[in-house]
Amino acid sequence: MVRGKKKTRYKRVLLKISGEALQGNLGYGIDPNVAQSVAEEIKGIYKLGVDVALVIGGGNIFRGVQASKVGMDRATADYIGMLATVINALVVQEALEKNGVHTRVLSAIEIQELAEPYIRRRAMRHFEKRRVVIFAAGTGSPFFTTDTAAALRAIEIGADAIFKATKVDGVYSKDPKKFKDAVRYDKLTYFEVLSQRLEVMDSTAISLCMDNQLPIIVFNMTKPGNIRRVLTGEKIGTTIGG
Repeated sequence: MVRGKKKTRYKRVLLKISGEALQGNLGYGIDPNVAQSVAEEIKGIYKLGVDVALVIGGGNIFRGVQASKVGMDRATADYIGMLATVINALVVQEALEKNGVHTRVLSAIEIQELAEPYIRRRAMRHFEKRRVVIFAAGTGSPFFTTDTAAALRAIEIGADAIFKATKVDGVYSKDPKKFKDAVRYDKLTYFEVLSQRLEVMDSTAISLCMDNQLPIIVFNMTKPGNIRRVLTGEKIGTTIGG
């Protein structure tokens, strides 16, 4: 497909970013410099004419699963985690707007003073008006991760692929930071991810993508220009399905 001046492989993509990615080297919270860098990368593909949606995790602020392991009610912990994703969504929205990219945050939990409620048709209208859409608050229900929210929203909006932005350059057979003999995969099937428990995304998210034949591209987002490279079809990272 050709949109603008650059040939791109995808017309509409959903970029999944972990909350931990926003903390940079701080170890917690949000590094404004990282948010700015992410915004600049997104602006680069937005200018190519591609529809861009975002789902951002909340692990840099609060992780519901971990809190539930030490005694907090799981549903309550998950709702708190959803609110953390709203904070991250607003941070990235601010960075994008300062870079001249029009955005809307759509939240699965109603917070009218901060974000629009998630309505699929409203999201589609925003794409028509050339806005980046940021989906916040997960699915709006506890016991579902932001990975599952990303898969669900990507399917609902008819995205061509999920871009899973990480700190490593693809999917490995085991943790490459701990094992020198870890092997990086160029391509995997959904079943291989599930059967080998590779933990790319949770099993519900992978199953949703498999049922709807939605490819997932896992790549290193810390290297400048990588999002654009994936978009234009360069062989970067690991492709699941597709």
